[in-house]
Amino acid sequence: MKALWARTTGLDRLIVAVLLLGILASFFLLGARPQGERVLVERGGRLLFSAPLAENRVVDLEGPLGITRLEIRDGQVRILASPCPTKACIGMGAIACAGEMLACVPNELLVRIEGAGKGAAHDLLSR
Repeated sequence: MKALWARTTGLDRLIVAVLLLGILASFFLLGARPQGERVLVERGGRLLFSAPLAENRVVDLEGPLGITRLEIRDGQVRILASPCPTKACIGMGAIACAGEMLACVPNELLVRIEGAGKGAAHDLLSR
């Protein structure tokens, strides 16, 4: 490590320090999102389901492949079960902040959190 440090210039060290500070700042900015208030589930641009995050419940939602099971608990929402082949939507975990999303692409479901704050702005239009 000492040999590597000896070969670096002052500019190299400055660049590394700025990058590390940027990484640390991004963690603080990502954690500053407002808490969500409602969960919205859409398919094909149509609203299928809406509920407050404060209301604990399990909901079964119909999609082209079958039923996707959604759980709302303790102010968070997650996908418990899905008929999609890769189960990537289940692996996304729980979301709770305004602007966060879960998507089950094979079953054509989009789960998003809405809150008092604006949250993250996403453009999901693709044709």
